[in-house]
Amino acid sequence: MYYLVLGLLYLFSFLPLWVIYRISDVISFLLHYVMGYRKKVLMKNLSIAFPEKTEKEKKIIIRKFYTNFTDTFLEALKLLSMKESSLRKRIQFDPSIFNELFATGKSCQVHLGHNFNWEWVNVRVTRELAYPFLVVYMPIGSKLVDRLFRYFREKTGSILLPATEMKSAMMPYRNKQYLLALVADQNPGDPARGYWVKFFDRWTPFVSGPEKNARLNDIPVVFARFSKPKRGHYVIETKLASMHPAEMKEGELTLQYVRYLEEVIRKQPEVYLWSHNRWKWEIKEAYADRKVEDEKVNDADQAALH
Repeated sequence: MYYLVLGLLYLFSFLPLWVIYRISDVISFLLHYVMGYRKKVLMKNLSIAFPEKTEKEKKIIIRKFYTNFTDTFLEALKLLSMKESSLRKRIQFDPSIFNELFATGKSCQVHLGHNFNWEWVNVRVTRELAYPFLVVYMPIGSKLVDRLFRYFREKTGSILLPATEMKSAMMPYRNKQYLLALVADQNPGDPARGYWVKFFDRWTPFVSGPEKNARLNDIPVVFARFSKPKRGHYVIETKLASMHPAEMKEGELTLQYVRYLEEVIRKQPEVYLWSHNRWKWEIKEAYADRKVEDEKVNDADQAALH
C-alpha cells in the first residue's frame, strides 16, 4: 500500500503548479463552505487574537487561511519532482546568519511558529546549511502516513527526531555541531510544566523544552518567520535572539519568542495555522509560579527584538 500511494503522489507532483493551485482552490472551497473544517475553532482563535476586527474582516482571514492551508500540503507533494532551481526562485533566503554561527563552532537552535509553508522552507534551507538540520516531530498514529511523512522530510536532507524520544535521538549529535529546528508555539501536554505568557493578551502556556535546552547547553537561538508575498512565493526572515541563553533569566527567551510570534502573526495573519486549538487551557492559581511577565525582560533584550 505504501508504494502504491507513494507512486500516485509522484504522479501528482508532475502536474504544473497552476493546475495544482486550481485543485487547491476546489479543496479549500469544500473545506470552507461544505465541510466547515474547524470553522468554530478558527473564529474563536481570531476573535481572541483580534478583538478589534469586524466579523467581515475575520471571515476574510478565514477564507484566505483555507487557501493557504490546502496550498501548503499540495505544494509539499510538488516537492517530489520539483527542481531545486525552481524552489530557489520561489523562496528568498539569506543563510549568512547561520554561516556566521557555524564559523564560531557553536550549534544553533531555530525557534519558529506554525506559518505556511514550512515544508518548502524546510527543503530550501536544508540544502544551504553547513549544519546537519535536525527537526523535532511528533510521530503520527497512522503508520502509512507517518512513513510517508518521514520519506518526504528525510528525502530532502532533514534529520527527524521523534519528540517522544528526544533524549536518545539527540545522543549521536551531542558532541557535534547541529542546527535544531523547533516549532516553539506548541501547547504543552501538561500546562503546569509550561511557561505561561500573555499571548495576544490572554494567558497561554508554551512548551518549556526549547528554552530549557538552549539555556542548558548555552546554544545560540535564532527566531525565524515566513511571509507569503504572493501565491507560490515565500520570504524567510531571521533574527538572532540570543548568543548566550544561559545568561538569561528563566522564561525570558520564551517571552521574547512569544512577542516575536505576535509580530509575525499580525503582519500576515492568514498564513498562520489557526485551526490549532491554541487557547484550550485556562490559567489557574496553581500555575502562578510558571507565569512570565513582560516587565522581566530587560531593555537590552527588548531592543534585540526590533
